[in-house]
Amino acid sequence: MIGQDDPVVIPGDADHVHYEGELVIVIGRPARRITPEEAPHFIFGYTIGNDISSEGSWHPDISNWRKKGSDTFGPVGPWIETNVDPHKLEIITRLNGREADRGSTSGMVHNCYAIVSGISRYATLHPGDIILTGAPGAVEQIRPGDVVEVEIPGIGTLRNPVAAEK
Repeated sequence: MIGQDDPVVIPGDADHVHYEGELVIVIGRPARRITPEEAPHFIFGYTIGNDISSEGSWHPDISNWRKKGSDTFGPVGPWIETNVDPHKLEIITRLNGREADRGSTSGMVHNCYAIVSGISRYATLHPGDIILTGAPGAVEQIRPGDVVEVEIPGIGTLRNPVAAEK
């Protein structure tokens, strides 16, 4: 994971890396087997994530660890908001200042409370755990020299430059 203004570093053998601007749920209290109705009481707040992923030559990997978990592939921030309605937020992703994607959390397949509840059925959630909720739409390839911004009005803007591995 990296923070605001930290560079996303593309490994030398990654040939198609893309952004995925997402709302992030931040857990505030231990949660195990809770209902969707109980979930808001276990959520500390919300922030922004950019779920960087690599496809291309890495696509045939048996697991997603490399294409989703490479160093710097998890920008999160810039801060946590505690007073927003997570089900009525716009997610705007910009690539080099140009709007590349726009969607709303109102269109999510599963709302935030259902996501937290569902995960808590099988894994105990702890304070500080984060859950990325999914990208609203299209993604584009990023390259060294690019700048990706994910904005969620009411929360802020997460900004990260893209660099090549040295």
